[in-house]
Amino acid sequence: MRLFRNRTATAAIVAVATGALTLTACGGGGSDNSAKDNSKQKDDAKSQSKPVQIGDVKASTGPAPDVAGATAGGTAIVYQEADFSHLDPGQIYVSDGKLLSRLIYRGLTQYSEDDKGNLTVVGDLATDAGKVSDGGKTWTYTLKDDLKDENGKAIDSADIRHTIERMYSSYITDGPTYLQQWLSGAGTTYRKAYSGPDKGKHLPDDVLETPDDKTVVFHFKDAQPDLPQMLTMPGYSVVPEESDTKEKYDSDPVATGPYKIAEFKPGKSMKLVKNDQWDAKSDSVRHQYVDGFDIEMNHDDEDQTKTLLADQGEAKNAMMFTGQVATTQLQAVVGDKDAMDNRTIQGYAPYVWQLNFNLDRVKDKKLRDAISLALPATSVFKADGGAYGGEAANSLMSPTTPGYDESYDPFNRSKKPNGDIEAAKKLIEEGGFKGKKLVYAYGNTPVRQQQAVLIADALGKIGLDIQKKEIDSATWYEQVGKVDNGYDLYMTGWGQDWPSASTVIPPSYDGTQIQDGSANYAHINDDHVNSEIVRIQKITDTEEATKAWAELNEYISEKINPAAPIYYTKVFQIFGSNVGGIRYSSDSSYVDVTRIFLKK
Repeated sequence: MRLFRNRTATAAIVAVATGALTLTACGGGGSDNSAKDNSKQKDDAKSQSKPVQIGDVKASTGPAPDVAGATAGGTAIVYQEADFSHLDPGQIYVSDGKLLSRLIYRGLTQYSEDDKGNLTVVGDLATDAGKVSDGGKTWTYTLKDDLKDENGKAIDSADIRHTIERMYSSYITDGPTYLQQWLSGAGTTYRKAYSGPDKGKHLPDDVLETPDDKTVVFHFKDAQPDLPQMLTMPGYSVVPEESDTKEKYDSDPVATGPYKIAEFKPGKSMKLVKNDQWDAKSDSVRHQYVDGFDIEMNHDDEDQTKTLLADQGEAKNAMMFTGQVATTQLQAVVGDKDAMDNRTIQGYAPYVWQLNFNLDRVKDKKLRDAISLALPATSVFKADGGAYGGEAANSLMSPTTPGYDESYDPFNRSKKPNGDIEAAKKLIEEGGFKGKKLVYAYGNTPVRQQQAVLIADALGKIGLDIQKKEIDSATWYEQVGKVDNGYDLYMTGWGQDWPSASTVIPPSYDGTQIQDGSANYAHINDDHVNSEIVRIQKITDTEEATKAWAELNEYISEKINPAAPIYYTKVFQIFGSNVGGIRYSSDSSYVDVTRIFLKK
């Protein structure tokens, strides 16, 4: 999944510690911003490598267990930096959209999570996580009784079929593609097999079958043991057929979760209110404690942190969605024992922020290697929350991903975490690249602006002429996701969709997937990489596949270098004193929004 905004998203176990030690953060206006570093570490990330559990009918039956001390009523205030890039679930593949989706949408399956961050896939609209047959090639789902959308229209198997089929439509460009590829062909070939339901045609029954109103059957050519996990993604949330307005659905969707959109002012605010058609008895995870959520946009991390730490007025009822404690406010937050004990959460997220090289434009590997060596990883992550916001990345694989190897360090991040300028200069001289102009694109947020200065300065030191290009963060991934985007260098954050490198390497480095909206931001199209992806995806032994993905990860960095790892991400959030139920979610990588209540 793509990482949205200044920071991060999907992660490890939670627990906030207090105390005193030393951490140097940037942007402190001259102060050293010292505070004890009790941030999450790589060992905390390992818990996310564990396989998820599969829940039965009982685990999928609502209502959800009560949250201790929960009370009903009141409106929670949400501070958000930017607008949501999409509201159509089929287009959602970023972290802030996922949090919103947990409140307003439902799919066939979802994750249930315990207080230790352990995940279990359970049925959401379906009665369980799915029944498998034919050696893993056939999966059957039965819908629960009396499911309705916000308009009171019954949800049946035809709506599920429509939801899947519309993912093939030409106007769906930014959502996940796993299911389409598994059903109809790898890479972009699925679009040639079927073009969507707009012309009145359906996928054939030997691919997707709906024998009655409550049954959905998927038929795959190969075993797909990860289908229950994949169907938890917000991109596969149900879109009722009668309500689908195609392209217009992105601005006026229909809710199936506990809340619905009552008012939306793009770029400014959104109001969620209770969806009275949602039945708690049909949902084993979500709650509907608060009357609604007032989402206020245009609050950057510093504004969010200062307001929530001050804890005055409406801020007592306020929270972050994907916000992060600002670097400049670390000392103040970590030094406030009451806030640390009662109003903050932490986690180690699965995202890797990396600098992508547009291989259509930056064609010389020696130049790419020089840039990779010169990157000031430490300074860059410190601009994004200090040690509580991340740490230098040695690999394109995250510590949360099975197969991660801390010793694999192709760009010497362990010894030169803030860049090896001399080694980079040598490559620049060897290649004759001195004075070469490159366009570096970055988002128009304070953190991204500060990081752009740091990166441009470092690359200037090795003799490159960096032309900075600022673009709208709200549509960041749509713009850099265009094949002909006009940029040479740009940062993106990507993390596993579930604990497997199969959700990292294929989406990001499979050349057969190149199209507008693809996560192959570097446009890498290497025959060996492409063929290895096909081979490894057919390996049924998990240990063997994990080893093969790790080896391919090394090949990608050493032989091609389409993207340079910069930093791994951590989450550190603060909330108003009246907000209850706060818990870090290993599923969303931020606060678990399904549990939120107001204390009084």
